[in-house]
Amino acid sequence: MTPEQNQERPDILYEYANDPRVAYLIQEYDRLHNEEKEAQELAASDAEMLALASEDISMLQAARAEILEQIKRIVQEAKEEERFPNEAVLEVRAGAGGEEAALFAEELALMYMKFAEMSGWHTRILDESRAAMGGYKEASIEIKGQGCYKLLRFETGVHRVQRIPATEKQGRIHTSTASVAILPVFKHTTVEINPADLEVEFSRAGGKGGQNVNKVETAVRLTHKPTGLTVRCTAERSQQKNREKAYSILASRLQEMHDEEVARKRSDTRAQQVGTGDRSEKIRTYNFPQDRISDHRIKESWSGIEKVMSGYIGPILESLAAFAAGPSDDAATS
Repeated sequence: MTPEQNQERPDILYEYANDPRVAYLIQEYDRLHNEEKEAQELAASDAEMLALASEDISMLQAARAEILEQIKRIVQEAKEEERFPNEAVLEVRAGAGGEEAALFAEELALMYMKFAEMSGWHTRILDESRAAMGGYKEASIEIKGQGCYKLLRFETGVHRVQRIPATEKQGRIHTSTASVAILPVFKHTTVEINPADLEVEFSRAGGKGGQNVNKVETAVRLTHKPTGLTVRCTAERSQQKNREKAYSILASRLQEMHDEEVARKRSDTRAQQVGTGDRSEKIRTYNFPQDRISDHRIKESWSGIEKVMSGYIGPILESLAAFAAGPSDDAATS
């Protein structure tokens, strides 16, 4: 391609020339560009070919424009995924309330997993610790799917349940809590982990998975000594894969801590009003006797609590996203 042709090449083609996601489109764009130049030269040198060449030039220009739009769309989607990755880890932990808190923690986990299934997402339990009477002391669940983190990101915080436990003899309403964290799993992180800062422990995974899982130390627990963060992974059948998965989650958690610190130093935004991402922030109450779910951040309530707990949380998530986005342009100008 000549220097004159290069000058007409859009900047985006240079910026993403080595990006495998759009490389083949850039090659096709350049091919069409060369054909167009040849047609222009033919039209300039032969008056009889002018009409035919003009038609070819118009078609080639339209094809180039379409390819350029494809490239821009793919690049934009890639940027969106960098901000809101299509992979997340759901962490639930029982809080105050003993056995009832553990049961509620598991119900929350199942609620999100059922919603994920309805959304066409894939889920997998990475690690779980069950309470003696049932329910989760804590659990980590992998979620993969288009837009999963973007839709679930405001669920981080303390969820409170008010109901009469099955074991309650006098019909009293108990209040229990469970904490939820939605952790984005980034393909690339800016934080660096010094290997000397990691403590690695191996153990038997236990539970389902066959003899290899139960007899070989495949479970991996990583502890980041400077922060005290720990990650345990038992989902994979090999020690190495569990270590890689645990490392990826640890890196994302450290990235999340870094990003939260940066966010606190910036001025408040509407998204921050919806949730700071702090696991200690009480965000929602599930009141079973009154059949009401209340989100304390946006001051909205919903009925049909049993349906919501069976995975139909879409309306709640949409309300949070709408609040974070702010009023629409039409509403703002009316």
